[in-house]
Amino acid sequence: MDQARISGLLRPFLDDASAPASVLSESQLSSISAYLDILLRWNARINLTAIRDSEEILTRHFGESLFAARHIFPEAESNARVIDVGSGAGFPGLPIKLWAKDIHLTLIESNNKKATFLREVIRSLKLEDAEVFAGRAEEFSASADVVTLRAVERFESVLPTAISLVVPGGRIVLLSSVSQNEITAMATGIGWRKGIPIPKSERRILNIGRRI
Repeated sequence: MDQARISGLLRPFLDDASAPASVLSESQLSSISAYLDILLRWNARINLTAIRDSEEILTRHFGESLFAARHIFPEAESNARVIDVGSGAGFPGLPIKLWAKDIHLTLIESNNKKATFLREVIRSLKLEDAEVFAGRAEEFSASADVVTLRAVERFESVLPTAISLVVPGGRIVLLSSVSQNEITAMATGIGWRKGIPIPKSERRILNIGRRI
């Protein structure tokens, strides 16, 4: 897919009233295009995403991830440590890395085939300070300034584990259709900001909380 089309599809996620408008560079668009190509090839062999249409993958997965990225790192300049729990096909972790290239990213994925895919994307895009932990989040011993969680199974049981990986004063970032009231009831020790509706979706919400 050409870069102009990618840019147009992602524009609604980069330009809204709640944060400054942003523009993706030619290098970022090129990386997104390459990532999409790899994803489509691998998705024919292993189930990375149920969505098969390339434009829908861009809006549903890349767009949502970049929407989160610009709210987490509005200046796109940070050397924060970021952990993405249950990465699957790499969302939102890898697009966040494309947005804020200097972060130190760990993708946690227990499925070995998906972990292999994530390593292939990292290698192909020549991403530095990005690694894959092929195991369960409960087995990971380090912590991070930002921990992300998106569309994982067993959300209620995974959320406390994800929060435990956040350093005091750090942030937990959730992309889900779960209401903020439900999340607040599940999570203790977190001060939540008001949830932010995700563009092009009726139910998806970005929730960001800070560990107390």
